[in-house]
Amino acid sequence: MSNLNAIQLSGVSKSFDGFMALSQADFTARWGEVHALLGENGAGKSSLMNIAAGLYAPESGSLLINDNAVRLSGPRDASRYHIGMVHQHFKLVKPFTVAENIQLALPEGPGNHAFSGSHRQRLAALEQRISDKAAELGFSIDPRKITESLSVAEQQRVEILKVLLAGARILILDEPTAVLTDGEAERLLETVRAFARQGAAVILVTHKMSDVKRFADRVTVMRGGRTIQTLDPQTVSVPELVRLTVGESAPASEYQPAIPGEVRLQVRNLRSKGASGHGALNGVTLNLRAGEIYGIAGVGGNGQSELANVLMGLPEPCDGTLELTGFGDLRRASAEQRRELRIAAIPADRYGAALAGELSVAENFGVGQVHSGRYGSFFRLRRKRLEAEAAEAVAGFDVQGVRSLKQKAALLSGGNAQKLVIAREFSRDPQLVLVHSPSRGLDVRATAAVHARLYAAREAGAAVLVISEDLDEVLALADRIGVMSGGRIVAEFDRPADRQAIGSAMVSHDEQDHAEPVAEGASHE
Repeated sequence: MSNLNAIQLSGVSKSFDGFMALSQADFTARWGEVHALLGENGAGKSSLMNIAAGLYAPESGSLLINDNAVRLSGPRDASRYHIGMVHQHFKLVKPFTVAENIQLALPEGPGNHAFSGSHRQRLAALEQRISDKAAELGFSIDPRKITESLSVAEQQRVEILKVLLAGARILILDEPTAVLTDGEAERLLETVRAFARQGAAVILVTHKMSDVKRFADRVTVMRGGRTIQTLDPQTVSVPELVRLTVGESAPASEYQPAIPGEVRLQVRNLRSKGASGHGALNGVTLNLRAGEIYGIAGVGGNGQSELANVLMGLPEPCDGTLELTGFGDLRRASAEQRRELRIAAIPADRYGAALAGELSVAENFGVGQVHSGRYGSFFRLRRKRLEAEAAEAVAGFDVQGVRSLKQKAALLSGGNAQKLVIAREFSRDPQLVLVHSPSRGLDVRATAAVHARLYAAREAGAAVLVISEDLDEVLALADRIGVMSGGRIVAEFDRPADRQAIGSAMVSHDEQDHAEPVAEGASHE
């Protein structure tokens, strides 16, 4: 392993609207190492890495690449220095294909064969490069697939392919395993570690202590925009890492067995076609009961996003039935009716589908109640009432980084944006909670807070459905677990569930199986 510094940030400060996001922060990654970066949401990790990737300019401090001082004018400039960042919130053009998105990121030049020949030849050559690199990384990606039809996990793989094919040797990964299954995460981190051992530098921004302990050579902890400490993760315990990260141990929730009530939502034989024409939903059937959390586990791209869209009322043409007790076919419910029915929806893409980044924190909190007249009309809002209730929710749900209720929601960190969405959705005492990847990108403390809210909803009698590609999260939350594969539920397990059996069901389904879920403990082959 080389002792030379690949990238070094020293004394870096950066503020936004008077808020000091970074204060004299330091960070150094060496060639040949995997260097983890830990910290709470809002600790400054993403701001520091955005400076490293050329997205932000520091107000003070220095940036060295290969021990030489540089000043980056933007991401393209960073790419010239072989820096590539995979962001937590992806930078993809949804209507474009995978290959077209990657083509946008490739540097032009005579040495790049992707830019020679006819357009068709260039695209075909690039598609082959993508397929080769994907196979090398253990990814399953169709270069011709439209990006908006991909699951969150698949979109992340496209982002990783994009920066590697653009020539990145300093690779910054922001929460790379947050939406991956155990097996996918293992393969990815093994791959990036091998990439580092070949002489590259990998910066791993993560909240998963197990990833740090297993794959990082060094770890730097940030808190409040400052660098706290850099150390060897093998010389420190997980509890000590948690203490350094959050300042205190995160509260642990003690599981209480569920007492399920009536069936609140019946899903029967949901079928839909994906963008490729293949079955995205292939006969999904499940019952969701009041007073329980039903978790859906599965490898990304097996219909989870399409199922979430159907349940949350987002456009997703399909056949089958979606029966809400006391109402009927939920697909006929308008947005206003869903609010009146006290249905909470928390999608995976919090910025794209749950928040309007250009609107204020208060407006994002109150938007769901405008139709009800609670805050007046569209033309004459009762702003004092709106801001009073928004302030109460922000405090009650510990949404940090809110310097003013009038600030844009886009300025919130990912974890705090998620808490704002949850504050809004839970403000109406929901009877049905639909959540996709609830703690994606959240730190230890924020994750514990989100999980506590879901448990509280269950205890209050709500029916809670959690879709997550993080198996640890599903195992921690769910009273019952349905495994989704090939666009349907292929097995169900009651708590406590066997992790190995769930993992086997996730990857070894038979295409000829019937659509009905398999009884717990039974083979589905």
